[in-house]
Amino acid sequence: MSENIITIIGGGLAGCEAAWQAAQRGITVILHEMKPQRFSPAHQLPGLAELVCSNSLRGISLDNAVGLLKEELRRCGSLTMEAAEATCVPAGGALAVDRQLFSDYVTNKISSHPLIRIERTEATAIPAEGIVVIASGPLTSDALAASLANLTGDRLYFYDAIAPIVTADSLDMTRVFAASRYGKGDSDDYLNCPLNEEEYLRFIDELNRGEKVPARDFEKIVHFEGCMPVEELASRGVETLRFGPMKPVGLINPDTGHEAHAVIQLRAENREKTMYNLVGFQTKLTYGEQRRIFRLIPGLENAEFVRLGSMHRNTFINSPALLDSTQQLKSDPRIFFAGQITGVEGYVESAASGFLAGIAAARAVQGQPIPLPSPETALGALMHHITNADVKHFQPMNVNYGLFPELPGRVKKKERRQKLAERALAALQEWESSIRHRVRECTEKN
Repeated sequence: MSENIITIIGGGLAGCEAAWQAAQRGITVILHEMKPQRFSPAHQLPGLAELVCSNSLRGISLDNAVGLLKEELRRCGSLTMEAAEATCVPAGGALAVDRQLFSDYVTNKISSHPLIRIERTEATAIPAEGIVVIASGPLTSDALAASLANLTGDRLYFYDAIAPIVTADSLDMTRVFAASRYGKGDSDDYLNCPLNEEEYLRFIDELNRGEKVPARDFEKIVHFEGCMPVEELASRGVETLRFGPMKPVGLINPDTGHEAHAVIQLRAENREKTMYNLVGFQTKLTYGEQRRIFRLIPGLENAEFVRLGSMHRNTFINSPALLDSTQQLKSDPRIFFAGQITGVEGYVESAASGFLAGIAAARAVQGQPIPLPSPETALGALMHHITNADVKHFQPMNVNYGLFPELPGRVKKKERRQKLAERALAALQEWESSIRHRVRECTEKN
Protein backbone atom coordinates (compact mmCIF):
# COMPACT_ATOMS: atom_id res chain seq x y z
CA MET A 1 0.00 0.00 0.00
CA SER A 2 2.86 2.40 0.83
CA GLU A 3 3.97 2.21 -2.79
CA ASN A 4 0.85 4.16 -3.82
CA ILE A 5 1.22 6.81 -1.11
CA ILE A 6 3.66 9.70 -0.93
CA THR A 7 4.87 10.74 2.51
CA ILE A 8 5.93 14.38 2.75
CA ILE A 9 7.85 15.68 5.74
CA GLY A 10 7.39 19.39 6.38
CA GLY A 11 4.39 21.70 5.98
CA GLY A 12 6.21 24.79 4.74
CA LEU A 13 5.96 26.22 1.23
CA ALA A 14 7.88 23.36 -0.39
CA GLY A 15 6.04 20.59 1.45
CA CYS A 16 2.60 22.07 0.80
CA GLU A 17 3.35 22.72 -2.86
CA ALA A 18 4.68 19.18 -3.29
CA ALA A 19 1.61 17.73 -1.54
CA TRP A 20 -0.78 19.76 -3.70
CA GLN A 21 0.91 18.86 -7.00
CA ALA A 22 1.01 15.15 -6.15
CA ALA A 23 -2.60 15.07 -4.97
CA GLN A 24 -3.74 16.96 -8.06
CA ARG A 25 -2.28 14.08 -10.05
CA GLY A 26 -4.41 11.53 -8.21
CA ILE A 27 -1.84 10.38 -5.62
CA THR A 28 -2.67 9.93 -1.93
CA VAL A 29 -0.42 12.09 0.27
CA ILE A 30 0.41 11.99 3.98
CA LEU A 31 1.84 15.35 5.05
CA HIS A 32 3.77 15.42 8.33
CA GLU A 33 3.92 18.78 10.14
CA MET A 34 5.10 18.99 13.73
CA LYS A 35 3.22 22.24 14.52
CA PRO A 36 1.40 22.88 16.80
CA GLN A 37 2.75 19.90 18.75
CA ARG A 38 6.19 21.46 18.49
CA PHE A 39 7.43 24.77 17.10
CA SER A 40 10.87 25.63 15.75
CA PRO A 41 12.49 28.71 17.35
CA ALA A 42 11.42 30.86 14.37
CA HIS A 43 7.81 29.73 13.88
CA GLN A 44 4.74 31.12 15.63
CA LEU A 45 1.62 30.34 13.57
CA PRO A 46 -0.06 26.92 13.92
CA GLY A 47 -0.99 26.80 10.25
CA LEU A 48 0.87 25.48 7.23
CA ALA A 49 3.09 27.53 4.87
CA GLU A 50 4.13 30.09 7.49
CA LEU A 51 6.28 32.92 6.12
CA VAL A 52 8.88 33.56 8.80
CA CYS A 53 11.34 36.27 7.80
CA SER A 54 9.27 38.57 5.60
CA ASN A 55 5.87 38.84 3.95
CA SER A 56 7.43 39.65 0.57
CA LEU A 57 7.85 37.23 -2.30
CA ARG A 58 10.04 39.88 -3.97
CA GLY A 59 9.77 41.52 -7.38
CA ILE A 60 7.12 40.85 -10.00
CA SER A 61 8.89 42.28 -13.04
CA LEU A 62 10.33 39.88 -15.61
CA ASP A 63 13.50 41.99 -15.45
CA ASN A 64 14.13 40.04 -12.26
CA ALA A 65 14.58 36.27 -12.43
CA VAL A 66 12.36 35.73 -9.39
CA GLY A 67 9.60 37.59 -11.22
CA LEU A 68 9.99 35.17 -14.11
CA LEU A 69 9.96 32.20 -11.70
CA LYS A 70 6.68 33.43 -10.22
CA GLU A 71 5.17 33.79 -13.69
CA GLU A 72 6.23 30.25 -14.60
CA LEU A 73 4.72 28.87 -11.41
CA ARG A 74 1.51 30.82 -11.95
CA ARG A 75 1.15 29.43 -15.48
CA CYS A 76 1.74 25.90 -14.23
CA GLY A 77 -0.91 25.91 -11.49
CA SER A 78 1.14 26.56 -8.36
CA LEU A 79 -0.81 26.61 -5.08
CA THR A 80 1.71 29.10 -3.66
CA MET A 81 1.02 31.60 -6.41
CA GLU A 82 -2.73 31.08 -6.13
CA ALA A 83 -2.54 31.78 -2.39
CA ALA A 84 -0.26 34.79 -2.85
CA GLU A 85 -2.55 36.40 -5.39
CA ALA A 86 -5.57 35.79 -3.16
CA THR A 87 -3.95 37.32 -0.06
CA CYS A 88 -1.68 40.03 -1.52
CA VAL A 89 -1.18 43.46 0.04
CA PRO A 90 0.06 46.66 -1.67
CA ALA A 91 3.86 46.54 -2.10
CA GLY A 92 4.76 48.57 -5.18
CA GLY A 93 6.80 46.46 -7.58
CA ALA A 94 6.87 43.44 -5.24
CA LEU A 95 4.40 40.68 -4.42
CA ALA A 96 3.71 40.79 -0.69
CA VAL A 97 1.02 38.98 1.27
CA ASP A 98 -0.86 39.07 4.55
CA ARG A 99 1.03 36.32 6.35
CA GLN A 100 -1.89 35.08 8.45
CA LEU A 101 -4.29 35.04 5.50
CA PHE A 102 -1.69 33.36 3.30
CA SER A 103 -1.13 30.57 5.84
CA ASP A 104 -4.88 30.18 6.36
CA TYR A 105 -5.49 29.95 2.60
CA VAL A 106 -2.89 27.22 2.06
CA THR A 107 -3.96 25.35 5.21
CA ASN A 108 -7.59 25.32 4.08
CA LYS A 109 -6.71 24.14 0.57
CA ILE A 110 -4.44 21.35 1.81
CA SER A 111 -6.72 20.16 4.64
CA SER A 112 -9.80 20.07 2.38
CA HIS A 113 -8.17 18.08 -0.43
CA PRO A 114 -9.65 14.56 -0.40
CA LEU A 115 -6.30 12.91 -1.18
CA ILE A 116 -4.20 14.71 1.46
CA ARG A 117 -4.05 13.68 5.12
CA ILE A 118 -2.19 15.94 7.55
CA GLU A 119 -0.38 14.23 10.42
CA ARG A 120 0.35 16.78 13.15
CA THR A 121 3.32 14.88 14.56
CA GLU A 122 7.07 15.35 14.43
CA ALA A 123 8.88 13.07 11.99
CA THR A 124 12.06 12.00 13.72
CA ALA A 125 13.33 9.55 11.10
CA ILE A 126 12.99 8.85 7.38
CA PRO A 127 10.32 6.22 6.61
CA ALA A 128 11.87 2.91 5.58
CA GLU A 129 9.36 2.28 2.79
CA GLY A 130 7.50 4.12 0.07
CA ILE A 131 8.08 7.37 -1.81
CA VAL A 132 9.18 10.17 0.54
CA VAL A 133 9.64 13.89 -0.02
CA ILE A 134 11.80 15.58 2.61
CA ALA A 135 10.89 19.25 2.85
CA SER A 136 11.74 19.91 6.48
CA GLY A 137 13.32 23.30 5.85
CA PRO A 138 16.32 25.21 7.19
CA LEU A 139 15.35 24.67 10.83
CA THR A 140 15.01 20.90 10.65
CA SER A 141 14.62 19.40 14.13
CA ASP A 142 17.64 17.82 15.76
CA ALA A 143 16.26 14.26 15.63
CA LEU A 144 15.40 14.44 11.93
CA ALA A 145 18.69 16.19 11.17
CA ALA A 146 20.55 13.28 12.77
CA SER A 147 18.60 10.85 10.59
CA LEU A 148 19.40 12.94 7.50
CA ALA A 149 23.08 13.04 8.42
CA ASN A 150 23.13 9.24 8.43
CA LEU A 151 21.22 9.12 5.16
CA THR A 152 23.50 11.58 3.37
CA GLY A 153 26.81 10.36 4.78
CA ASP A 154 27.16 13.49 6.97
CA ARG A 155 27.04 15.78 3.90
CA LEU A 156 24.62 17.97 5.82
CA TYR A 157 25.37 21.57 6.76
CA PHE A 158 23.91 23.31 9.77
CA TYR A 159 24.65 26.92 8.89
CA ASP A 160 25.44 29.09 5.92
CA ALA A 161 28.80 30.75 5.48
CA ILE A 162 28.09 32.55 2.23
CA ALA A 163 30.28 34.90 0.21
CA PRO A 164 28.75 37.44 -2.19
CA ILE A 165 28.41 36.65 -5.89
CA VAL A 166 28.64 39.21 -8.71
CA THR A 167 27.86 39.02 -12.40
CA ALA A 168 30.84 38.83 -14.72
CA ASP A 169 29.55 41.49 -17.08
CA SER A 170 29.31 44.04 -14.26
CA LEU A 171 33.06 43.90 -13.53
CA ASP A 172 35.49 46.55 -14.73
CA MET A 173 37.95 44.30 -16.51
CA THR A 174 40.40 47.18 -16.99
CA ARG A 175 41.09 46.97 -13.23
CA VAL A 176 40.92 43.18 -12.85
CA PHE A 177 43.40 40.56 -14.06
CA ALA A 178 43.03 36.82 -14.57
CA ALA A 179 45.59 34.58 -12.84
CA SER A 180 45.82 31.56 -10.58
CA ARG A 181 48.15 31.66 -7.61
CA TYR A 182 51.68 30.61 -8.62
CA GLY A 183 50.31 29.88 -12.11
CA LYS A 184 48.56 26.72 -10.95
CA GLY A 185 45.45 25.70 -12.88
CA ASP A 186 43.96 27.57 -15.83
CA SER A 187 44.84 31.25 -16.00
CA ASP A 188 41.18 32.29 -15.98
CA ASP A 189 40.11 30.13 -13.03
CA TYR A 190 40.33 33.26 -10.88
CA LEU A 191 39.95 36.97 -11.43
CA ASN A 192 41.96 39.23 -9.15
CA CYS A 193 41.21 42.71 -7.85
CA PRO A 194 44.51 44.36 -6.79
CA LEU A 195 44.59 46.99 -4.03
CA ASN A 196 47.42 49.40 -3.23
CA GLU A 197 48.20 50.20 0.39
CA GLU A 198 45.89 53.23 0.55
CA GLU A 199 42.97 51.33 -0.95
CA TYR A 200 43.60 48.41 1.40
CA LEU A 201 43.69 50.55 4.55
CA ARG A 202 40.48 52.33 3.58
CA PHE A 203 38.80 48.99 2.91
CA ILE A 204 39.84 47.60 6.32
CA ASP A 205 38.57 50.75 8.03
CA GLU A 206 35.17 50.47 6.34
CA LEU A 207 34.89 46.77 7.23
CA ASN A 208 35.53 47.61 10.88
CA ARG A 209 32.92 50.36 10.86
CA GLY A 210 30.29 48.51 8.83
CA GLU A 211 26.92 47.64 10.35
CA LYS A 212 26.49 43.94 11.13
CA VAL A 213 23.40 41.74 11.29
CA PRO A 214 22.86 40.55 14.89
CA ALA A 215 22.37 36.82 15.38
CA ARG A 216 18.93 35.72 16.50
CA ASP A 217 18.63 34.07 19.92
CA PHE A 218 18.57 30.55 18.47
CA GLU A 219 21.53 31.14 16.15
CA LYS A 220 24.53 30.35 18.31
CA ILE A 221 26.93 30.00 15.43
CA VAL A 222 30.42 28.74 16.13
CA HIS A 223 32.78 30.35 13.64
CA PHE A 224 35.39 27.94 12.35
CA GLU A 225 38.72 29.49 11.45
CA GLY A 226 38.30 28.36 7.86
CA CYS A 227 35.06 30.33 7.39
CA MET A 228 35.41 33.33 9.67
CA PRO A 229 33.41 36.45 8.72
CA VAL A 230 35.67 38.82 6.80
CA GLU A 231 34.87 41.70 9.17
CA GLU A 232 35.84 39.52 12.14
CA LEU A 233 39.23 38.91 10.55
CA ALA A 234 39.61 42.63 9.87
CA SER A 235 38.97 43.41 13.55
CA ARG A 236 41.91 41.23 14.60
CA GLY A 237 44.46 43.61 13.12
CA VAL A 238 45.14 45.66 10.04
CA GLU A 239 47.40 43.01 8.46
CA THR A 240 45.22 39.96 9.19
CA LEU A 241 43.36 39.94 5.87
CA ARG A 242 46.56 40.54 3.94
CA PHE A 243 47.84 37.24 5.32
CA GLY A 244 44.48 35.54 4.79
CA PRO A 245 41.84 35.88 2.04
CA MET A 246 43.53 38.98 0.60
CA LYS A 247 46.99 37.48 0.40
CA PRO A 248 48.77 38.77 -2.75
CA VAL A 249 51.56 36.17 -2.74
CA GLY A 250 51.89 34.26 -6.00
CA LEU A 251 49.68 36.60 -8.00
CA ILE A 252 51.57 38.76 -10.47
CA ASN A 253 49.68 41.62 -12.06
CA PRO A 254 50.56 41.46 -15.78
CA ASP A 255 50.07 45.24 -16.08
CA THR A 256 52.74 46.02 -13.47
CA GLY A 257 54.82 42.84 -13.31
CA HIS A 258 54.58 42.92 -9.50
CA GLU A 259 52.45 41.68 -6.65
CA ALA A 260 49.88 44.16 -5.33
CA HIS A 261 49.73 45.20 -1.67
CA ALA A 262 46.60 43.01 -1.32
CA VAL A 263 44.34 41.09 -3.68
CA ILE A 264 40.72 40.00 -3.57
CA GLN A 265 40.16 36.88 -5.65
CA LEU A 266 36.98 36.12 -7.57
CA ARG A 267 36.28 32.47 -8.38
CA ALA A 268 33.93 31.40 -11.17
CA GLU A 269 30.60 30.28 -9.71
CA ASN A 270 29.42 28.35 -12.77
CA ARG A 271 30.93 26.63 -15.77
CA GLU A 272 29.85 29.39 -18.10
CA LYS A 273 31.73 31.91 -15.91
CA THR A 274 28.88 34.39 -15.94
CA MET A 275 29.11 34.77 -12.14
CA TYR A 276 32.00 35.06 -9.68
CA ASN A 277 32.09 34.83 -5.90
CA LEU A 278 34.38 36.79 -3.61
CA VAL A 279 36.67 34.10 -2.23
CA GLY A 280 36.76 33.99 1.56
CA PHE A 281 34.32 36.88 1.96
CA GLN A 282 31.57 35.27 4.00
CA THR A 283 30.15 38.08 6.10
CA LYS A 284 27.55 39.27 8.60
CA LEU A 285 27.49 42.82 7.24
CA THR A 286 24.01 44.11 6.41
CA TYR A 287 23.07 43.92 2.75
CA GLY A 288 23.27 47.69 2.34
CA GLU A 289 26.75 47.81 3.86
CA GLN A 290 27.93 44.94 1.67
CA ARG A 291 26.93 46.81 -1.47
CA ARG A 292 28.58 50.00 -0.26
CA ILE A 293 31.81 48.53 1.09
CA PHE A 294 32.46 45.84 -1.51
CA ARG A 295 32.01 48.37 -4.31
CA LEU A 296 35.13 50.08 -2.93
CA ILE A 297 37.09 47.12 -4.34
CA PRO A 298 38.89 48.01 -7.59
CA GLY A 299 36.92 46.49 -10.46
CA LEU A 300 33.72 46.13 -8.41
CA GLU A 301 32.66 49.79 -8.46
CA ASN A 302 29.53 48.92 -10.51
CA ALA A 303 29.16 45.31 -9.41
CA GLU A 304 25.77 43.67 -9.75
CA PHE A 305 25.27 41.35 -6.79
CA VAL A 306 23.19 38.27 -7.55
CA ARG A 307 23.71 37.01 -4.01
CA LEU A 308 24.90 38.83 -0.93
CA GLY A 309 26.90 37.26 1.86
CA SER A 310 25.49 35.86 5.08
CA MET A 311 26.17 33.61 8.03
CA HIS A 312 23.15 32.10 9.73
CA ARG A 313 21.71 28.80 10.82
CA ASN A 314 20.46 26.79 7.86
CA THR A 315 20.20 23.03 7.46
CA PHE A 316 20.87 21.99 3.87
CA ILE A 317 22.41 19.11 1.97
CA ASN A 318 25.17 19.04 -0.62
CA SER A 319 22.67 18.61 -3.44
CA PRO A 320 25.13 18.39 -6.37
CA ALA A 321 26.79 15.42 -4.71
CA LEU A 322 23.61 13.74 -3.49
CA LEU A 323 20.70 14.47 -5.84
CA ASP A 324 19.97 13.82 -9.46
CA SER A 325 18.17 16.28 -11.73
CA THR A 326 14.74 15.26 -10.38
CA GLN A 327 15.80 15.96 -6.76
CA GLN A 328 15.89 12.23 -6.06
CA LEU A 329 18.56 10.86 -3.78
CA LYS A 330 21.09 9.09 -5.98
CA SER A 331 21.68 6.36 -3.40
CA ASP A 332 17.94 5.77 -2.80
CA PRO A 333 15.65 7.03 -5.61
CA ARG A 334 12.48 6.57 -3.56
CA ILE A 335 13.55 9.63 -1.52
CA PHE A 336 13.11 13.14 -2.89
CA PHE A 337 14.21 16.42 -1.34
CA ALA A 338 12.49 19.79 -1.73
CA GLY A 339 12.77 23.36 -0.54
CA GLN A 340 15.54 25.15 1.30
CA ILE A 341 17.08 21.91 2.48
CA THR A 342 18.21 21.38 -1.14
CA GLY A 343 20.11 24.68 -1.21
CA VAL A 344 17.57 26.96 -2.84
CA GLU A 345 17.12 30.32 -1.12
CA GLY A 346 13.89 32.28 -0.84
CA TYR A 347 10.17 31.65 -0.54
CA VAL A 348 9.48 31.41 -4.27
CA GLU A 349 12.49 29.20 -4.91
CA SER A 350 11.40 26.85 -2.11
CA ALA A 351 7.91 26.64 -3.57
CA ALA A 352 9.39 25.97 -7.01
CA SER A 353 11.52 23.14 -5.65
CA GLY A 354 8.47 21.63 -3.94
CA PHE A 355 6.40 22.07 -7.10
CA LEU A 356 8.88 20.03 -9.13
CA ALA A 357 9.39 17.43 -6.39
CA GLY A 358 5.66 16.87 -6.08
CA ILE A 359 5.29 16.29 -9.81
CA ALA A 360 8.36 14.03 -9.92
CA ALA A 361 7.23 11.97 -6.92
CA ALA A 362 3.76 11.52 -8.42
CA ARG A 363 5.24 10.36 -11.71
CA ALA A 364 7.49 7.94 -9.83
CA VAL A 365 4.45 6.41 -8.10
CA GLN A 366 2.68 6.12 -11.46
CA GLY A 367 5.73 4.51 -13.07
CA GLN A 368 5.89 7.34 -15.58
CA PRO A 369 8.99 9.17 -16.87
CA ILE A 370 9.66 12.41 -15.03
CA PRO A 371 9.55 15.44 -17.35
CA LEU A 372 12.22 18.04 -16.66
CA PRO A 373 11.82 21.73 -17.48
CA SER A 374 14.41 23.15 -19.85
CA PRO A 375 17.39 24.91 -18.20
CA GLU A 376 16.30 27.89 -20.33
CA THR A 377 13.36 28.31 -17.92
CA ALA A 378 13.68 29.72 -14.42
CA LEU A 379 12.46 26.41 -12.99
CA GLY A 380 15.00 24.46 -15.00
CA ALA A 381 17.88 26.86 -14.41
CA LEU A 382 17.38 26.72 -10.63
CA MET A 383 17.21 22.92 -10.57
CA HIS A 384 20.21 22.63 -12.88
CA HIS A 385 22.23 24.77 -10.50
CA ILE A 386 21.48 22.87 -7.31
CA THR A 387 22.15 19.50 -8.95
CA ASN A 388 25.16 20.49 -11.08
CA ALA A 389 27.04 23.13 -9.08
CA ASP A 390 30.59 22.67 -7.81
CA VAL A 391 30.36 20.01 -5.09
CA LYS A 392 33.31 21.45 -3.14
CA HIS A 393 31.95 25.00 -2.98
CA PHE A 394 28.19 24.49 -3.00
CA GLN A 395 26.18 27.11 -1.13
CA PRO A 396 22.48 28.09 -1.14
CA MET A 397 21.37 30.33 -4.01
CA ASN A 398 18.45 32.49 -5.07
CA VAL A 399 17.28 32.26 -8.67
CA ASN A 400 19.03 34.82 -10.88
CA TYR A 401 19.69 35.36 -14.56
CA GLY A 402 23.32 34.36 -14.11
CA LEU A 403 22.11 30.75 -13.84
CA PHE A 404 20.58 30.74 -17.33
CA PRO A 405 22.32 29.50 -20.49
CA GLU A 406 23.72 32.35 -22.55
CA LEU A 407 21.70 33.71 -25.43
CA PRO A 408 23.08 32.98 -28.91
CA GLY A 409 24.76 35.80 -30.79
CA ARG A 410 25.36 39.32 -29.57
CA VAL A 411 22.64 40.83 -27.40
CA LYS A 412 22.60 44.35 -26.01
CA LYS A 413 23.02 44.29 -22.25
CA LYS A 414 19.82 46.28 -21.63
CA GLU A 415 17.82 43.78 -23.70
CA ARG A 416 19.37 40.62 -22.25
CA ARG A 417 16.91 39.98 -19.42
CA GLN A 418 13.88 40.62 -21.57
CA LYS A 419 15.10 38.14 -24.18
CA LEU A 420 15.99 35.57 -21.51
CA ALA A 421 12.45 35.87 -20.12
CA GLU A 422 10.89 35.56 -23.58
CA ARG A 423 12.96 32.47 -24.33
CA ALA A 424 12.08 30.96 -20.94
CA LEU A 425 8.33 31.36 -21.34
CA ALA A 426 8.49 29.92 -24.84
CA ALA A 427 10.46 26.90 -23.54
CA LEU A 428 8.02 26.49 -20.65
CA GLN A 429 4.99 26.10 -22.87
CA GLU A 430 5.62 22.57 -24.14
CA TRP A 431 6.68 21.26 -20.72
CA GLU A 432 3.71 22.94 -19.03
CA SER A 433 1.24 21.32 -21.41
CA SER A 434 2.65 17.85 -20.63
CA ILE A 435 2.22 18.22 -16.85
CA ARG A 436 -1.19 19.90 -17.20
CA HIS A 437 -2.54 16.87 -19.08
CA ARG A 438 -2.13 14.64 -16.05
CA VAL A 439 -3.77 17.20 -13.74
CA ARG A 440 -6.88 17.44 -15.93
CA GLU A 441 -7.09 13.67 -16.34
CA CYS A 442 -6.89 12.96 -12.60
CA THR A 443 -9.26 15.80 -11.71
CA GLU A 444 -11.87 14.39 -14.07
CA LYS A 445 -11.52 10.91 -12.56
CA ASN A 446 -11.90 12.24 -9.01
